[in-house]
Amino acid sequence: MPVKTGKAERNALRQQIRLQRRAMTATEQAACAHRLARHAGKDPLVFNSRHIAAYLAADGEMDPWPLMERLWSLGKTLYLPILVPFSDQRLWFSAYKPGDPLIVNRFGILEPERHHYRRIRPAALDLVLTPLVAFDPMGHRLGMGGGYYDRSFAFLNTRRHWRKPRLLGLAYEFQRHSLLEAEAWDVPLDAVATEACVYHSPAP
Repeated sequence: MPVKTGKAERNALRQQIRLQRRAMTATEQAACAHRLARHAGKDPLVFNSRHIAAYLAADGEMDPWPLMERLWSLGKTLYLPILVPFSDQRLWFSAYKPGDPLIVNRFGILEPERHHYRRIRPAALDLVLTPLVAFDPMGHRLGMGGGYYDRSFAFLNTRRHWRKPRLLGLAYEFQRHSLLEAEAWDVPLDAVATEACVYHSPAP
């Protein structure tokens, strides 16, 4: 049976997962992030992508930085999400490399300074490394509740033959659930990478 995901249930699950993440030591988090980077970096979904969006971990999220370092070494171009005033609560993405200046957005999250000539729309990406709270084998994702990723990539739900970008969730194994109840607006993930393996979702 799907895990019920009404507002109360979703919030309870978010709280539970956040407590589990915060209970991990920095050493445990780093070890998981490096294990994830080793096998995710070899996965065709990642290896065959050129323009890849990532994120900077917060609140105990799986840290993509070791994977990002591997991707830079392979010549990939990486981007981070940014908020812009006219975006209707949707994400844009800006190219990023180590040492680029960062600013704090209105949610207290670091993002690249807004160099307009380096900003791209979500549809221009090949792959998006996506944070999450929980996931299931069908590619259903529970986020933090802001809806930014679902709104930004809602156009993928209308495509039948060409899905770009692909969405790869990053998570710890304990964030995996047997089945989450999907909402109409949810955008499914193509795969999820954890410290154990990469779970590929079934074809829609």
